Amino acid sequence: MTATERAVELAVIAARAASDRKAEEIIALDVSEQLVLTDVFLIASGTSERQVSAIVDAVEEELHKVGVKPIRREGKAEARWVLLDFGDIVVHVQHAEDRVYYALERLWKDCPVIELPEDARGGDGSSSTEGADASDDGAIYLAEDTQA
Repeated sequence: MTATERAVELAVIAARAASDRKAEEIIALDVSEQLVLTDVFLIASGTSERQVSAIVDAVEEELHKVGVKPIRREGKAEARWVLLDFGDIVVHVQHAEDRVYYALERLWKDCPVIELPEDARGGDGSSSTEGADASDDGAIYLAEDTQA
């Protein structure tokens, strides 16, 4: 079983909204095989609490336009790691420092990456797996990460 078409569509809408707010290293993971509660994790980074908050607001606004409201929202007050649960997708917007520390991509590295359109990848529009060494251990490394 893979992520539903609707979940992928919502993830792209959310990723574009995040990208419009200059979110960095946006990645979508198909977690449908691992979790019963959702199909897609969308992960994005901001460089400050203000930017994290702006990304969250943009994602909520764009998904609201297509009739989707969050079931649950956590972390908005601190704006370091905000979780938005929309049912079909869960959006994680993290401060860049927290993203490197918690490394959700490594935790969920066995889940397939959903290819996002270029305008929905954030940063310079490059692929989120770009920069990963071809001989690495299969983990997805962020730009801030360095391999020993």
